[in-house]
Amino acid sequence: MKVFGKEFKLFNFNKDGKGVKKEPEGPKNLQNFFKYFGSKFTRLLTVNMYFIFGNFPIFFLLLAMSGNLDRGSFAPAYKMFAPLYGVMTHEQSPVTAALFGIFGTQSEIGFNTVFTTIAFALSALIIFTFGYVNTGTTYIIRNMIKGEPIFMWEDFWYAIKRNKRQGMILGILDAVLSFLCVYDIVFFYYNTGTSSSMNIMFYASLLIALIWFWMRFYIYNLMITFDLSIFKILKNALIFSLVGIKRNIMATLGIAAFLLVTYMLLYYVLPIGIIIPFVLLFADCAFIACYASFPKIKEIMIDPYYTDTEPVEYEEPIFRDLE
Repeated sequence: MKVFGKEFKLFNFNKDGKGVKKEPEGPKNLQNFFKYFGSKFTRLLTVNMYFIFGNFPIFFLLLAMSGNLDRGSFAPAYKMFAPLYGVMTHEQSPVTAALFGIFGTQSEIGFNTVFTTIAFALSALIIFTFGYVNTGTTYIIRNMIKGEPIFMWEDFWYAIKRNKRQGMILGILDAVLSFLCVYDIVFFYYNTGTSSSMNIMFYASLLIALIWFWMRFYIYNLMITFDLSIFKILKNALIFSLVGIKRNIMATLGIAAFLLVTYMLLYYVLPIGIIIPFVLLFADCAFIACYASFPKIKEIMIDPYYTDTEPVEYEEPIFRDLE
């Protein structure tokens, strides 16, 4: 039905309640961050659920690491057990008995079973879900920052379907590079002090991991906003990681503070701390990253192409990449 040339839908089941009003565009400064964050808090709870259940293979990893699928056994807790046991087979005395009471204790160990191996294999599926979940959730959070009307479930799947190929490729690349960054940091950390080259590699791995961490602020935002090749998405993300360094540093401090609070709650108040990752952690960190990154993208890649009188349509793939 059209009224004065405009389509009028009497029954639109995609709308909430009486209709959807355009929300005010989100503030882009630190002063109003917490106020704006509070207004989006309930929706972020839903976004966090998408992170958790969308990356369901992580539950197979937790199950495999829990040891519940392993076969239990016992083994000596001290290296002195074998020679001491050999001595006691030939001669027993109060001294050997006392030593055996100390060094003869055994500890319980677990051996991987077929079910443990299957659980670890299923957990590897996260490299395929990781990109899609980040694509859908980034689209929702970006629309929060823009002040656009949001349909949580519909928008989540819309972004995934629209970026099916790039979401898969960038997700696999993201998961692999993130794992390698963490692995390198841990490896070189435990080898620092052995040589000067190891010390240099440790700090180099920290720098590379930090740059990649900042690039992740922009990768999915660029993918869902512009029609760019994967190479140009990565190139522009690298440029933004340096151009927007002030906002990136503030976002990093905010994410680090939130992780620190979560860790303290896990350490001191375990029942509350264990709930935080399943309720708030991932969506809140993603919101902080998007709050810092998208305004910079808009400032450099969107605003220069419009005059004050022209409407801004972010969804049209008409923007070129940074030179």
